Amino acid sequence: MGGRAAPRDRPGAPAAVDRLFVDTSAWYAHVNRRDPAHAAVRDLLSGFSGRLVTSNYVFDETVTLCVIRMGHKVASRVGEALLDVSVADLVRIEPPDERAAWEHFRRRAEARYSFTDCTSFVLMRRLGLTRAAALDDDFRREGFEIVPL
Repeated sequence: MGGRAAPRDRPGAPAAVDRLFVDTSAWYAHVNRRDPAHAAVRDLLSGFSGRLVTSNYVFDETVTLCVIRMGHKVASRVGEALLDVSVADLVRIEPPDERAAWEHFRRRAEARYSFTDCTSFVLMRRLGLTRAAALDDDFRREGFEIVPL
């Protein structure tokens, strides 16, 4: 899944790369053939010509979900794929991100977000990402665009 160059803003400037944040729900649907969204997510992720971006917290959540629901062998394959730089950019949540996510989590009790989702929101804002592949409305409620499946 290579990078697709966007139009250059100014002559001689490096081309911007289209990036899409991928949430646990999308990774899990991509792997689980029984998931109702499997085909749509598979087509979206395999057809995306930019860079897929995820976080170490989403990695943890995805591998854990896979080991619980699909077994260790599948979880190991998923983990290896997510660690492959040709598949996705795995960006680490840094200590300031964790603090900001914790504050967001505490402020938005009514939303019932997971802490991992809060780290994703903070990371997306830090990286300037506006779009996410996700199967719930949490990202949309936070002002991000959910890529249609």
